[in-house]
Amino acid sequence: MGCAVETLAARRRVSRAVARCVAAFAGLLLALSAAPLSAQPQARVPWAAGEDLEYSVKLAGISSGSGTMQVVGIDTMRGRAAWRLHFNIKGSTPFGTYHVDDSYDSWMDVESLYSLRFEQNLYEGGRHTPRYYNIFPSRGVFRQEGKEERKSVPDPLDDASFFFFVRSLPLEVGKEYSFDKYFNPDANPVVIKVLRKDTIDVPAGRFATIVLQPTIKTNGIFSKDGHAEIWLSDDDHRILVQLQTRFAKVISLGLQLKHVTYGTPAPGPSSGKKP
Repeated sequence: MGCAVETLAARRRVSRAVARCVAAFAGLLLALSAAPLSAQPQARVPWAAGEDLEYSVKLAGISSGSGTMQVVGIDTMRGRAAWRLHFNIKGSTPFGTYHVDDSYDSWMDVESLYSLRFEQNLYEGGRHTPRYYNIFPSRGVFRQEGKEERKSVPDPLDDASFFFFVRSLPLEVGKEYSFDKYFNPDANPVVIKVLRKDTIDVPAGRFATIVLQPTIKTNGIFSKDGHAEIWLSDDDHRILVQLQTRFAKVISLGLQLKHVTYGTPAPGPSSGKKP
């Protein structure tokens, strides 16, 4: 009888131990499933959340508007942590004969730097052209809202995320960089020519810069017909200091930096460079 009681007690102890192990394992799974997206590894980049760049805009050589480029923060996109990037240009020619109000919003995976979603709202000359895209790097496809899925490319980027990607490159004067990374294969290759170095004065101050000529086969500000040139600061930040291009082949557009707010990098070795 005594042996039976000891055996029953031993079984109960084993059962309680197993239950504790199961509970601990379940708790671990729950903790992992609830882990914040901020724990997702981040590629090292020269920007940070909260970066806010303000620009004066000239259309046809006349001061007529404003522009902004922002790293809004980190959003969640289909379960992934993604940089939320925003770029807007608005202005009008004298007497209001031509209006521009173009916005580009991009969600860029913080780890791979691939584009996950791109929104383009173009108001030019009284015409509104909205385009919204979901991009699926793991499946190699993209879908414009209202249309069928199409084949994409490895390491896809859109108009806005491509600009931020360029900021992370080791740009050398005289070199030409060609990429088949634009998410819509029809627009490839994207070509970046590094023209020269230049020191310029803008409302935000004096900057040493690197001058680039980007070309994307789209209707945006970096289209082939626009003959765009951009001035990036020649420092760790690589911010946009000045831009010159054309709309509708004949309307010149100029941006100059008038105010800069550098973002705050996340702590830890995976954060971007400090301002």
